[in-house]
Amino acid sequence: MNFASDNTAGAPPEIIDAIVRANSGTDRSYGADQASKRLTRKFSDFFGADVTVFPVATGTAANALALASITPRHGVVFCHQGAHIHVDECGAPEFYTSAKLVTVPSPDGKVTVSGVRDAVKHFHRGDVHHAQPAAISLSQSTELGTVYTPADVSAITAFARDQQLAVHMDGARFSNALVSLGCTPADVSWKAGIDVLSFGATKNGALAAEAVIFFNSKHVGDFGYMRKRAGHLFSKMRFLSAQLEAMLDGDLWRRLATHANSMATKLETGLRAIPGVTVTQPVQANEVFFTVPNHKVRKSLEEKGARFLLWSPPEDDIPLIRLVCSWATPQDDVDSFISLVRKSV
Repeated sequence: MNFASDNTAGAPPEIIDAIVRANSGTDRSYGADQASKRLTRKFSDFFGADVTVFPVATGTAANALALASITPRHGVVFCHQGAHIHVDECGAPEFYTSAKLVTVPSPDGKVTVSGVRDAVKHFHRGDVHHAQPAAISLSQSTELGTVYTPADVSAITAFARDQQLAVHMDGARFSNALVSLGCTPADVSWKAGIDVLSFGATKNGALAAEAVIFFNSKHVGDFGYMRKRAGHLFSKMRFLSAQLEAMLDGDLWRRLATHANSMATKLETGLRAIPGVTVTQPVQANEVFFTVPNHKVRKSLEEKGARFLLWSPPEDDIPLIRLVCSWATPQDDVDSFISLVRKSV
């Protein structure tokens, strides 16, 4: 019963098969291979618009380099206080941008227009003493498993345009959000005003593959050089590109994310029915956050083989637990975990 992360799962056969095919024969290096060349067309079809695509190996690289492409060294990037770029990337965005991250609070993990408006007020345009507002970063889905609707994104990007800010989307779980929303990839990305997206594949089943997707060509600039300098221009790029291509072919991304979301929904339903357990966030993708009465219950779950993440310092000794479901989460594990919680509380 491992719900610690969707990273704990392996890769589905389609991804492995794609890598094996890429391993047959020879091909050109450093992104000049056939699989990498096909990605531009495939992602353009996926988003219904002409896009520019740069594969990288990690989400941290995708986010940090994407932000560096839209943020000057004296700039400010506004993000949620729990955003991955702020909490979990070891300062990589600051390292690659030399910019300042300014956080915006919100109880549901989503940046709001009012929150960014209040934050922007502290930085005066044209004042050499102040870092200059440059970008907003949104996580889709959020670190609390909530999802921005197209209307949410459009409201933020409209404010951003008014303030001359670019908008980045951290799409580590973009596929899970799309399945939840039931909308097209375009509806919640470029049509809603996103300039650049970190498209996540690893959490959805790839071995190691992400893509930086530019919807606004003016931001591409010298990104190719930035990627090389950061060590993410792989000599055998075809093995990254093959994974991304496999995700798009036959809507594999949708099938994998649909299963993960479905298992999370089943967990939510089961946990809500247990007295003493509180599900703290609406389950809109593949993450479930819940509290149990005390640490004795949490330790009992761990001793009986359950794996999960203790999300934050407990308030009043009440642990907040995060569960994440993956493309490979078995229904039996979901049932067993719910039964274990019921017996432990």
